[in-house]
Amino acid sequence: MTVKQLSLPELTAACARLGVTRVGLWREPVGAYGVEKAARLVAGAGLTVTSLCRGGFLTAAEPGARLRALDDNRSAIDEAAALGTEALVLVSGGLPPGSRDLSAARERIADALHVLAPHAAERGVRLAIEPLHPMYAADRCVVSTLAQALELAERFPAPRVGVVVDTYHVWWDDTAPAAVARAGAAGRIHAFQVADWTTPLPRGVLTGRGQLGDGAVELRRWRERVDAAGYRGPIEAELFNDGLWARDGAEVLAETVRRFIEHVL
Repeated sequence: MTVKQLSLPELTAACARLGVTRVGLWREPVGAYGVEKAARLVAGAGLTVTSLCRGGFLTAAEPGARLRALDDNRSAIDEAAALGTEALVLVSGGLPPGSRDLSAARERIADALHVLAPHAAERGVRLAIEPLHPMYAADRCVVSTLAQALELAERFPAPRVGVVVDTYHVWWDDTAPAAVARAGAAGRIHAFQVADWTTPLPRGVLTGRGQLGDGAVELRRWRERVDAAGYRGPIEAELFNDGLWARDGAEVLAETVRRFIEHVL
């Protein structure tokens, strides 16, 4: 999504030119291209898929909506398996229409995970709960902190359900470093993503993720924390930014690689 202006063939070619060997994918472009076809394309370019984003939206109270969400997440698990990635990122979902009960919404996530975790285990996929910044709690994700994500994940075996550490969403939370250590000690950090926090936020706030090094986040310090917690997996740069999307995608990808080396490594 950092360079969503590139088609999947363009993305794989640009990664190959830059020596990037791993890529996180999103379901929408993969589905449009064809899951099996995308798996062959990525493998043929020598790339490994680090994660698939996103499943989730598991907070609906209406029975029909809950069944549809479970079916969609089973499909997402199958797609992740077909792409050869172990991690399916879950954005849990916001409050149902007319509800103000955050606790009940989180319990419905847990109920859904009890259904989905066995299917994910059969397919060799780990479910990764991503906490989102509290500004998304009403409409997109009632899980706002790493501690809340861990409270859900810890009801399940660590190889099945863990968390995503995304600097954009947790950089503000002074309890997050302890949660990173706790998650790492239990083997529950299933994905690590970096983006910077820049202001003012754009209208709608979804596309406000800053280029690495442009904002307020101590990116290297967060990488060091996750390292210290024992995480040895991939680090994904995930930037939703209208300004970056308006530029040449190959140029943005090369810039992001340089910024990653400078500000994260």
